[in-house]
Amino acid sequence: MDATPRSIRPHIALFGRRNVGKSSLINALTGQKIALVSDTPGTTTDPVYKNMELLPLGPVVLIDTAGLDDVGDLGRLRVEASRQVLRRTDLALVVLEPGPSLQETERELLDTLRHGRTPFLVVVNKCDTGEIPASLRQELASLGLTPIPVSAVTGAGIEELRARHIQNKLKDFDAGTILGDLVQPGDVVILVVPIDLAAPKGRLILPQVQTIRDLLDADCISIVAKERELRAALDALKRPPALVVTDSQAFHKVAGDVPRGVPFTSFSVLFARYKGDLNAYLEGIRSLRHLKPGSRILVAESCTHHQVADDIGRVKIPRWMRQAYGGDLQFEFCQGAALPADLRSFQLVVQCGGCMVNRRTVLDHIAACQAAGVPITNYGILIAHLHGVLEEAIKPFGLTLDQG
Repeated sequence: MDATPRSIRPHIALFGRRNVGKSSLINALTGQKIALVSDTPGTTTDPVYKNMELLPLGPVVLIDTAGLDDVGDLGRLRVEASRQVLRRTDLALVVLEPGPSLQETERELLDTLRHGRTPFLVVVNKCDTGEIPASLRQELASLGLTPIPVSAVTGAGIEELRARHIQNKLKDFDAGTILGDLVQPGDVVILVVPIDLAAPKGRLILPQVQTIRDLLDADCISIVAKERELRAALDALKRPPALVVTDSQAFHKVAGDVPRGVPFTSFSVLFARYKGDLNAYLEGIRSLRHLKPGSRILVAESCTHHQVADDIGRVKIPRWMRQAYGGDLQFEFCQGAALPADLRSFQLVVQCGGCMVNRRTVLDHIAACQAAGVPITNYGILIAHLHGVLEEAIKPFGLTLDQG
């Protein structure tokens, strides 16, 4: 369970005012003291992420956030950090205490959730100190909401919250399949894995490992080879492979080695679908014809990583795009789960594969770009296009660049 990547675990975040018992509730849900608890308001300052096993769900990420009523300049920054968490949350627990009515910050949060895409539950903690007042129940009912009474101190209602309400809200959560729907049991799939400066010493990168596991779950046979050994791997097979998957940076060479009729794609294209929206990314490719000297392009790296001399996002993609569309393109870069607040000055956003963040984060990036009227595409989709193999790379998904 500890080895399950955070990026494919459901993210459950707790929101509420200071001292309503968010941290205590996390401890009660997990049966462990994993969150710092204090009577002092504002003990939790920054969002705290914990990989946990939450029975009967299994591996999850629990997120403890700062109080939404925090004060002062620093408090406002903490509140904004908490609200950013909401954009990458699969289930929000709005934690209240049994007061006579909702406070303004709680009303604002509930209004945001009711008109958004994030599933949520309203949990009234500290019910050991008294029942939920009728006035609060009526106010919540007017919003179409039913509160769940619990006590993190006595444990009352915790099991029902965990085993019934949370599980029911997440019953449709599915991390999806990377390529299991493209193959049949017994199929042979060749994975082309270059070993270069970006490859971790003694390890494979996460998308490659996850793809191998996905093939095992689909009862397929995976053959892993470097790009120089692809021909030998193909020659050793009695029948052609069902699919060839390559690292984006080896697209050009692999395209020349794969026999006609054998479908091929890349890890990045697979993850563009797994974590994002292929159609939105293809629309971003169609927008490239509008690029002109001085166009600003944002490269969004969703994780922090050691930058190598020939970094894919900061060196290779800018170089290839300048060669294809002119040397005056202006590139800017951002790291982490959040995009810049104002995207309207950019003519294109290039999203990384998102292997280290959950799908909600990537979909939020796509939605933010669409709201700002800015096209967005993905590393793998863009690289395939720049190398002239995009049409082939999206064929396994039944798509063409002309669609839409």
